[in-house]
Amino acid sequence: MSSIAIQEQLSFFETEPLVSVGERTDSSSTFAGNSALPIHRWFRYSAGFSATWVRQVIEREKANGRRTVLDPFAGSGTTTLEGEGAGLESIGLEAHPFVARIGQAKIQWRSDVKAFRTLHGRVLEYAEDHPVNERNPPKLLATCFPSATLDRLVSLRNALEKIGDGGAASKLAWLVLMAIIRECSPVGTAQWQYVLPNKSKSRVADPFTAFAAKGTLFARDMESRQRLVHGPCAEIRQEDARDSESLPEKWADLIVTSPPYANNYDYADATRLEMTFAGEIRGYGELQKAVRGYLVRSCSQHVAPIRSTIEETLSGPQLEPIRFEIREVCRLLSIERLTHGGKKDYDTMIAAYFSDMAKIWRQLRRVASDGAQVCFVVGDSAPYGVHVAVDRWLGELAMAAGFKSFWFEKTRDRNVKWKNRKHRVPLQEGRLWVEG
Repeated sequence: MSSIAIQEQLSFFETEPLVSVGERTDSSSTFAGNSALPIHRWFRYSAGFSATWVRQVIEREKANGRRTVLDPFAGSGTTTLEGEGAGLESIGLEAHPFVARIGQAKIQWRSDVKAFRTLHGRVLEYAEDHPVNERNPPKLLATCFPSATLDRLVSLRNALEKIGDGGAASKLAWLVLMAIIRECSPVGTAQWQYVLPNKSKSRVADPFTAFAAKGTLFARDMESRQRLVHGPCAEIRQEDARDSESLPEKWADLIVTSPPYANNYDYADATRLEMTFAGEIRGYGELQKAVRGYLVRSCSQHVAPIRSTIEETLSGPQLEPIRFEIREVCRLLSIERLTHGGKKDYDTMIAAYFSDMAKIWRQLRRVASDGAQVCFVVGDSAPYGVHVAVDRWLGELAMAAGFKSFWFEKTRDRNVKWKNRKHRVPLQEGRLWVEG
């Protein structure tokens, strides 16, 4: 593999422009700035948020004497890595099995760079010497990749399966492969929930060249961070924040996270392309068992089977602090759904979402130390045009769980730039600060 080709391929991975986010620009809730940061840029997770902002919060709270940081919705590890970088004990919980595996691979940055380079090179060499002719691929892969490209990607996957031993270097090489998949597809495969086969990209990566370049980037980032960061090793655990039994009582001095938004984004579907390529699922229908059952119910696809139990959910003790308001919102949504073609179960989703979040606040109260600081990056919601006061309701649920106070810091307006055709309800995003 020529050094010129690798350098050209690196341009896919190293930079990405910031995006405008409505009338006000605040990048703390977006992943955009992370694309230039070592380790964070290894895999762009669509639900990520700003590592730079997280680090500022952590450093400020470290100066106030805090020594432990928790992210109960760790995603690909933004908060967890920054807590580690600041020298704090840092733990992340992530319920999505595939996303947790991404985060667990990222924290292998401390491992032997030479061993990673060696394994990475061997995988590439084996793939080049043992080409695979993929037959009968899943429909999604056949839609997203020309056969020659898919054959090369599968050759890399097979090579890693043959050579890898499950150790740190193998985990990193696996992440290299997962991180290049979308760059190798000529169709619309942006880091978002949907694959758009009718759209095309002007720049498409060759799998072997992309694998070589991305591995070079990983090794360089590892060397850089190993020179700068010392102290406790971070942990990312595949665990449901609704039942975080592995965490001791009063452990966390600082909790910084961005929970799922109640806006019908299907986090299970967000990594369907990668999971299909990895052989973890064959199609959309398998997401319910493989992923959705582990997640906070923030999407109508998650709740259709429990529609008949909505009254039981609304009557549960978890929702007592907001029961009057949430009942009315769900009533309006149940009426609205009948006037829309999709008849989405937004009423059930909202009831289930806040019931789940109430359980999480109770777990966080158990885990948080006395006087802990909590920050949730959140946005409100308006399914079918019915406004849901997400930030205030979450704050009231936190108070009911035993936290002392909350306030909301607005950072930007939402539903402004794109002038949503479904409703005109002004929305906002910001930081919900909760004091322990």
